[in-house]
Amino acid sequence: MEQVVSVAQGRLSGVLQGKVAVYRGIPFAAPPVGELRWRAPRPPAHWQGIRQADTFSPACWQSLEYCKAVGGGDPGQFSEDCLYLNIWTPARRDAEPLPVMVWLHGGGYTIGAGSLPPYDGAAFASRDVVLVTVNYRLGHLGFFAHPALDEENPDGPVHNFALLDQIAALKWVQENIAAFGGDAGNVTLFGESAGARSVLSLLASPLAKNLFHKGIIQSAYTLPDVERKKALKRGVALAGHYGLQNATADELRALPADGLWALEGPLNIGPTPISGDVVLPEPMLDIFFAGRQHRMPVMVGSNSDEASVLSYFGIDPAGQVELLRRERRFGLGLIKLLYPGVKGDAELGRQVCRDMAFTTLGFVVMQAQQRVNQPCWRYYFDYVAEAERKTYANGTWHGNEVPYVFDTLSLTPPASEYVNQNDLTFAGQICDYWTRFARSAGPHSKAIPGPLSWPACVRGKDRTMRLGVHSRARFKVENRFMRMRMQLFKRVMKHHVSLD
Repeated sequence: MEQVVSVAQGRLSGVLQGKVAVYRGIPFAAPPVGELRWRAPRPPAHWQGIRQADTFSPACWQSLEYCKAVGGGDPGQFSEDCLYLNIWTPARRDAEPLPVMVWLHGGGYTIGAGSLPPYDGAAFASRDVVLVTVNYRLGHLGFFAHPALDEENPDGPVHNFALLDQIAALKWVQENIAAFGGDAGNVTLFGESAGARSVLSLLASPLAKNLFHKGIIQSAYTLPDVERKKALKRGVALAGHYGLQNATADELRALPADGLWALEGPLNIGPTPISGDVVLPEPMLDIFFAGRQHRMPVMVGSNSDEASVLSYFGIDPAGQVELLRRERRFGLGLIKLLYPGVKGDAELGRQVCRDMAFTTLGFVVMQAQQRVNQPCWRYYFDYVAEAERKTYANGTWHGNEVPYVFDTLSLTPPASEYVNQNDLTFAGQICDYWTRFARSAGPHSKAIPGPLSWPACVRGKDRTMRLGVHSRARFKVENRFMRMRMQLFKRVMKHHVSLD
């Protein structure tokens, strides 16, 4: 049975799955190909008749194997023509408009897609939330700086094309989500890893003001943005790699899209946005340190074994401790005092890298929220499915909270093969917290209801919800969680967190 809706560009036919209507592959911008590569996204074209929205669009060019291994599954086909979104909404809707949640996938800005199995929105729709997942440009197609392109932009340089895609998707949602039963005045933007980093960037971008009303930041990292000057050098080096000295914009746009994703260091990207263009005139971290982010309720947190992701960037946590010992910088003795009872370089390095690169950002965001008198809900995710506890002996890996948030454990391999009812119950409780935040959190909210009332961090209150404790299904509110570590790492992270 089809579900037809009218949007600004024409009529769309979705697919009915039980009590949920799904609309796949909706264009929110013109294809960013040919002349439109490395330009701000243009509006999508209108169409005649009814467009079938029953198939996911291609993802942006990326590594298939890498995405299957660590990005959440098989992203399907690839194309430079990738600016599409997907919507899940209750098939039967009351007159009351529903809260909207817009998901930005992770993957270091190099892999991922809004169509991956963990991001299925049926559980959100069954809780009376309209879920939108977004594709955006990845790799060099999403972030690129070159003098030849600067000349085309008299209003200022443009480098963060991926962020502009996300902004275009939010504008499309503002214009069209009412047709799907959504409330354009209650949009929560949320994401994990690079997706969470994108939420932070849009909280800091003047171009995203008033396009969303709440933010959820899952496992964002403290790496500084790439400076414009450095990005321009990288762009010139990339052109040189293809034999293009003093390249023109036309020559750059003629480069094969399917070859750019495979480039390795030092010709690869980020994984952070570029500061110094019209999207991010200032570095995102500077905006948050100064408390100048857009004012809205925020949820922020990270996982108990975030250091699991560092091996993909060639970082050995034990080696980082040895480096501190060798260089005698930053006081290894002080660090050991902050981690009493932690034995051995490997375990100390794992916890220090986790906290410096991930946990501290939740503390920074909380303090920024307190400066602007907006509530912040902080969490620390530490649940592991019962059958996986030997595999994930150190806690929740980077990204492993996502199928709990989406309540898609039974759809997400390999967990889908052995999850039990206890795991599924816990996932349902996590999804409930997220949807309740989207539905009712406001500037004066004090708590989110659930198995344990989750209090907001307001001025003078530093509270963290433990979502799982020592991998077990418990909820616990802690005051001043890791406070001494957070204060130290906040002071030094801008000088000590890098991939160089």
